[in-house]
Amino acid sequence: MSDMLFSVFPSENFVDLGLYQFGWEQCEPSHMYGPAARNHYLFHYVISGTGTLLADDSKGQTRTYQIRSGQGFMLFPGQISTYHADKHLPWEYTWLEFDGLRVRETIEIAGLSKDAPIYHASSKELCRCMMEEMLYIANHPSETPLHLIGHLYLFLDYMMRSTATLHLKKSGRLRDFYTKEALNYIEQNFQNDISVEDIAAFCGLNRSYFGKIFRDTVGKSPQEFLMTYRMMKAAELLKLTKLPIGDIGNAVGYPNQLHFSRAFKNIYGISPREWRNQNRVLPEK
Repeated sequence: MSDMLFSVFPSENFVDLGLYQFGWEQCEPSHMYGPAARNHYLFHYVISGTGTLLADDSKGQTRTYQIRSGQGFMLFPGQISTYHADKHLPWEYTWLEFDGLRVRETIEIAGLSKDAPIYHASSKELCRCMMEEMLYIANHPSETPLHLIGHLYLFLDYMMRSTATLHLKKSGRLRDFYTKEALNYIEQNFQNDISVEDIAAFCGLNRSYFGKIFRDTVGKSPQEFLMTYRMMKAAELLKLTKLPIGDIGNAVGYPNQLHFSRAFKNIYGISPREWRNQNRVLPEK
């Protein structure tokens, strides 16, 4: 069985901010919870490992998010969700269920909503402080209710401030952050069988919203950029190596040589073989 701490808060007499249950768990591989809905806000912070969240958005449509260590996810009252740990690298997380008159505004300031439930920190230090407050609560269930509520206020403060510089949609900083995340993911995974859905899930965004902010920032759709990046890498291999065309296609994510040749011609206007003949670097004599 997985290791877990779980506690129920002993008092419901706090109106501005109330705590309901809290805990920590090192999940077993593929451990799943749901589908279910909570009566209050429920926040998980992933300490290590990875997992998947399926949650309804504001229109009742189910979205899928891949969440890794250093990220978190917020579940909203009445929202149906299911989440499960990765079968190879199961997540360790800590959670708090809370509610109150002050909560909604704080969560909005943090930039979290049913359409954007994934927590991304702009400050590692504030994120670490937030996690420590969550773990403190999880490990001190016998403290007085007022003492635990005090730490819950600190948790919300750190959560809000750790995302503050990201929640600036007008200035474009949020778009820049997600775009940088996407570009890093493409750079590290272009040779694998990845899709736009995979990139969006890595960023914790739905596909349509991710596509819009990526195009607004980069000037190309994610599909166009991924293909262009792969063909640029293919051109380098064609120019600098003697690898067969099929091997080069496979090295940039195209195991089918015909598909690779079509994609390459779409970018460069000629076939990979013709491009190699025109651009090959001749060895020194």
